[in-house]
Amino acid sequence: LLMVEGVLYMWVRNADGAGCGSRLAWSTDHARTWQWADWEFAGLGYPCFLNFGRNYDGARDEYVYTYSPDTPSAYREADAVVLARVPRGRVADRGAYEFFRSLGVDGRPTWTSDVGQRGDVFVFPGGCNRMDVVYNRPLSRYLMTMRSRGRVGGRNQFSIYDAPEPWGPWTTVYYTEEWEGQRLVSGSAGWGEAQHIPSKWLSDDGRTFHLVFSGDDSFSVRRATLTISDSRE
Repeated sequence: LLMVEGVLYMWVRNADGAGCGSRLAWSTDHARTWQWADWEFAGLGYPCFLNFGRNYDGARDEYVYTYSPDTPSAYREADAVVLARVPRGRVADRGAYEFFRSLGVDGRPTWTSDVGQRGDVFVFPGGCNRMDVVYNRPLSRYLMTMRSRGRVGGRNQFSIYDAPEPWGPWTTVYYTEEWEGQRLVSGSAGWGEAQHIPSKWLSDDGRTFHLVFSGDDSFSVRRATLTISDSRE
């Protein structure tokens, strides 16, 4: 979910009814009614918005950003994550979307309207599946949560990464193959189907946050603190 200038947007997976693709919906009356796009992202199986502050406060520019594991399926682990952007006033317009392609020689991102030319912004072989990204404004860092499972050949893990820009470079904040004191086994639902760091639940100094996740299909919340290092190693 994402709210921009009073409009609530929602990416919905399984758009084709068979676990593939995604579709956009939006509401102008705080989720009482919804409109649906007449198009879908056939190649993006589990998209998520980059969230800034309340009502998109503190956004870096005039674009809305969307990430997805690079696979049409919401259930299969991918090796990489891709990134799209669209002007904030044209979120419902498929023709306005651009996809990250690569970094130019000047270190700035290059974009393409051709989804087939998309590049990677994050690579973790077998480790990219359910994810979310939020901007930690006090620390000027982007936080990505990621989980994957070994059920279909991926890795059993939960991790958090940070980056100075939406396209990276990403460094590891936290990584575990254990959850709630138990070893993660193939098919385990210990971390649930999704996990998020709501921007509203970031502390004023950015060093404390709350992780919300559907642990064992239950509403679960964990408080976490970040230790900030000045080391460049």
